[in-house]
Amino acid sequence: MTDLSPASPAPAQGEDAAPPATRHLGWALVLISVAQLMVVLDATIANIALPYIGADLDIAEANLSWIVTGYALAFGGLLLLGGRLGDLLGRRRVLMAGLVIFAVASLLGGLATNEGLLLGARGLQGLGAALASPAALALITTTFPAGPARNRAFAIYAAMSGIGAAFGLILGGWLTGHSSFFGVDVEGWRMTFLINVPIGIVAALLAPRFLPESARHAGRLDVPGAATGTLGLLGIVFGLTRASEEAHGWGDTGTIASLVAGVVLLAAFIVIETRVSDPLMPIRIFANRTRAASFVAMMMVPAAMFAMFFFLSLYVQNLGGWEPPLETGFAFLPFSIGIIVGATLSSNLVNRIDPRFIAGTGTVLAAIALFGFSRLPSDLAAGDVVSSLASGGSAVDIDYVSSMLPYLLLMSFGMGLTFVPLTLTAVHHVRAEDSGIGSGVLNTMQQVGGALGLAALATVASHVATNSAETFGPQAGQAVAGAGVPAEQGASLAQGATQLAAFADGSTTAFLVGTGLVLIGSVVVWLFVDVKHEELATDAPEGVHVG
Repeated sequence: MTDLSPASPAPAQGEDAAPPATRHLGWALVLISVAQLMVVLDATIANIALPYIGADLDIAEANLSWIVTGYALAFGGLLLLGGRLGDLLGRRRVLMAGLVIFAVASLLGGLATNEGLLLGARGLQGLGAALASPAALALITTTFPAGPARNRAFAIYAAMSGIGAAFGLILGGWLTGHSSFFGVDVEGWRMTFLINVPIGIVAALLAPRFLPESARHAGRLDVPGAATGTLGLLGIVFGLTRASEEAHGWGDTGTIASLVAGVVLLAAFIVIETRVSDPLMPIRIFANRTRAASFVAMMMVPAAMFAMFFFLSLYVQNLGGWEPPLETGFAFLPFSIGIIVGATLSSNLVNRIDPRFIAGTGTVLAAIALFGFSRLPSDLAAGDVVSSLASGGSAVDIDYVSSMLPYLLLMSFGMGLTFVPLTLTAVHHVRAEDSGIGSGVLNTMQQVGGALGLAALATVASHVATNSAETFGPQAGQAVAGAGVPAEQGASLAQGATQLAAFADGSTTAFLVGTGLVLIGSVVVWLFVDVKHEELATDAPEGVHVG
């Protein structure tokens, strides 16, 4: 382990338990919110640009998901390390470092000329986000006093998680639809990365003015834990992604080896955390039943949410033929509105109603919404698809008002009701010097849940799509022959129709499985989140440790 103990003596027990007074609470919250918005936004901003990135950099369709998953994986896998560094070195200092790394990585991503450089930049972005995000959340705990002020701050922070995901699609769609900016010819997808550069640098420069530095706490950095935990997650996600590829599948030696290695490394991570003096993720943090349940639920729910953004954005573009990209982006605008309303309402209700009832209701609403998305057209008739594509139309006709809008609003409102109370219960009564760890675990659950959820649901969708193509392909061939399409066009038309129909079947199945994930999270909330709303208005008693 690397010794990162500060030169100054370790703080006395209970030091930093009360937030320091500051005249800039409003600006502090703005700065923290901007940092969180930026790192969450980048989880989805490239979704709509994926087809354009693939065409420009010649990236195979099977590898496109790594542009999303690679960022989420690096982000989630290194969050515990980022949270611990904030505890040891000071959270404002680590926040600033994370923002600068994120900005530099965004510059590299915007200038990337091949797949390897882009994926490397996405991984570096994940590192920057892993440093900045837990530091930002911990700074809320140590800056804002317990009660309504902190609840409102958490509500805004939690809303940024949902708003960032939806706004990323809108901004990504707008940027991707342009080919020049201020008279300079730039591919629009590159601007989805380059836009972060000035934001990250300015936020880092303003941090010393508006954010108080937290105390540095004695301890050592758990490097073995960081290595085994991150590599274990990478192994599992890589194995799941490889299993989804038709050329490999579940029986592939590389798939099996990757999954086994991931499980072994995660087991080693748990053993290490129980034996080192300064663990990256103290197992005791899960001893509190409500906190552990909050972590589990915050892993299940975002897994389905980020997968929803991924599959739905591709569905409306590929099958619905929505153009330009901005049209797809603005289709998700109601999600931002719904999550703001839900987060605002829940931040007020949490002062009067136990968080179990608020978050439990939110997860049920989200599950209903995902089930609604699973009812999008998927059982397509070969003749109709071939005929429509041959005439220049789309594979399906999507009625936005009846098929998407109600479920977007319902899911976003449910997410707003869910994120605020679970964020509060996840970090409630965590001692000040451990708030970075608590924040890191919470964010890890969200990001790892998103990466694992997308990988798992993509695997499900791929296998369903493969089976569907075997049935649909011959039907498409017959439809092409019956339509009298010239032979030189017939093969490609039949293949295109088959791919679209298979994707429709796979993506709607992924929505259905996602519904099950959210319902599992809902059961966890209803059964195990039992903290009372009166307790959320108090800080931990002096001397009380995590768990």
